[in-house]
Amino acid sequence: MTEAIRNPAASDADRVVIFDTTLRDGEQCPGATMTFEEKLEVADFLDEMGVDIIEAGFPIASNGDFEAVSAIATRVKTASVAGLARAIDKDIDRAGEAVRHAQRGRIHTFVSTSPIHLAHQMKKSEDEVLAIIASTVARARNLVDDVEWSAMDATRTPLDYLCRCVDTAIKAGATTINLPDTVGYATPEEYGAMFREVRARVANSDKAIFSVHCHDDLGLAVANSLAGLAGGARQIECTINGIGERAGNAALEEVVMALKTRRDVLPYECGVTSTMLTRASKLVSAVTNFPVQYNKAIVGRNAFAHESGIHQDGMLKHQNTYEIMTPQSVGVGKTSLVMGKHTGRNAFRQKLKELGYELGENAFEDAFNRFKGLADRKKHVYDEDIEALVDDGVAHAHDRMRVVELQVIAGTFGPQSATLTLDIDGMSHTVQARGNGPVDATFNAIKMLVAHEAKLQLYQVHAVTEGTDAQAEVSVRLEEDGRAVTGRGADTDTMVASAKAYVAALNKLMVKRQKTAQAMQLG
Repeated sequence: MTEAIRNPAASDADRVVIFDTTLRDGEQCPGATMTFEEKLEVADFLDEMGVDIIEAGFPIASNGDFEAVSAIATRVKTASVAGLARAIDKDIDRAGEAVRHAQRGRIHTFVSTSPIHLAHQMKKSEDEVLAIIASTVARARNLVDDVEWSAMDATRTPLDYLCRCVDTAIKAGATTINLPDTVGYATPEEYGAMFREVRARVANSDKAIFSVHCHDDLGLAVANSLAGLAGGARQIECTINGIGERAGNAALEEVVMALKTRRDVLPYECGVTSTMLTRASKLVSAVTNFPVQYNKAIVGRNAFAHESGIHQDGMLKHQNTYEIMTPQSVGVGKTSLVMGKHTGRNAFRQKLKELGYELGENAFEDAFNRFKGLADRKKHVYDEDIEALVDDGVAHAHDRMRVVELQVIAGTFGPQSATLTLDIDGMSHTVQARGNGPVDATFNAIKMLVAHEAKLQLYQVHAVTEGTDAQAEVSVRLEEDGRAVTGRGADTDTMVASAKAYVAALNKLMVKRQKTAQAMQLG
C-alpha cells in the first residue's frame, strides 16, 4: 500500500477536499481548549499531513482566537486557512483580517435556515435570512476569493427553502456550499438524497463545490459524510479523533481510510498521507487531554490487536483473514520490543519511532529519563506505558505548575494526610494537608498552594496495562464560572497520577482565566 492517497492525475470529479476543523469545531468540545503554541503545532502537522483546508478558529470569538488564526495563516505552507464568521458584518471583516496573509485564505460564514432555528434563535423570517445571506456572502467575497457558506441545521430545513438559500449564496459569490447535519439527525439515505436534490434543482450549483459537515449524535457522522459524496459533495469537514461539539464530528482518520480501503465503492481521491494518522491522533489527544477510546476505529489501541484464539490462528496463517488494512498504512509498527531498565538510548529512540513519535533532543532526554525511572519501578514496560509517559510529557511541557514530590499517609485510622511539593513558576512550595481519604488529602494540599473555587466534576482512574505495578492514568475535570477543563496524569502511583491530573487541569484553568481577563480589558 502507498503512503499517500492522493493521485495528482485525479480529475476534479474524483477529488475529495479534506477540510479539517479540529482547531475550531474540535476545540469547542468542553475541556478541549488548546494553547496558542499547541494550535500552531497541530496546524503545522495537519499541513504536513496533506490536509487541504485548515479551519484555524473563530476570529471574532476572542483576541486569542484571532491571533491564532493570523499566525497559522502566516506559517502554513500548503493548505488553505479558513476563519469562521457568523452572518454579521463585523464577523466577516474580522475573519478577513485574520486570513489576509494566508497563501490561500478562506472566509467560512454561516447562518441558520431551519424553521426551529429561525423561530427560536434567529427570530427572523425566511426572506430576512435570504437578504442576510446575499449581503454577507458578497461582503466576504470582496475580501477573499474563496468563500464558504453554510446552512446551519440544513438537514431540518425544508428543501424548497434550502434551494433558495443555496441559489442566493452562489449568486452572491460563494465558492463552496456546506449543508451540515448540525445536530446529527440525518440518516445516510436522507443525507445523500438531500445533496442530489439540491444540486439538481439549483440552476447554478455547478459553480460551487458542495461540502458535508456531520455530527455524531446518532453515531452516523462518517456514514453520512460518505453518503454525501455519493450525492455529489466533494468536500468533507472532519476532525482528528472525531472531537467536537456534543458527540463530536466525523473522524478524519476514519474518512480517509474508508476512501483508501473501499476504493471499489468509493472511487475518490484525497491528498492526506495515511501513515501520519496515528501520530496526528496522538498529538491531538495529548494537547487536548482527551484519551482515545481503546476500540476507536483506525487509531485506537486495540484497532490492530488480536486476543481471540480463532483470530490469532487466522492472523498467523494470513494477515488478511482479520485485518482489512495494514497497521503500517496508518503509521503503526507491527513489532513490539521488550523494554526495560537495561534498554539504551538507541533502542528507546527506535521504539518511539515505531510508536509514531519524533521528539526533539531535549524532549527525548526528558522522556528517556522518565522511562528509566518507570522501568526501575515496573517489571514489564509495555508500548502503552511508553505512550502514556510521552503523551504526559508533551501535554504538560508548557505548564506553569508541576508536581515535584508527594507523600501520602493512608490507612484504616484517619484522617489521611498528604505532604505535597509543587513547582510554581520555577519556585518550589511545600504544604501538608488532611482529608477524608488520600485523594481528598492530596487535592486539599493542592488547594492550599493554588487558591481556586473550581468544582470537581469528574475523577476517573484506569490502568494503562495489566498487573499490580501498572501505570495509573487519571482524568480530572474541573468547572469554574461555566468554564470546564480536563487534565490527565499518569504514574505507577495512583496518588501521584491524581495530583498530576488535578494540577494539569488547574494549569488549563489558569490559561482560561488569563484569556478572560485579557478579553475584559480589551472589551
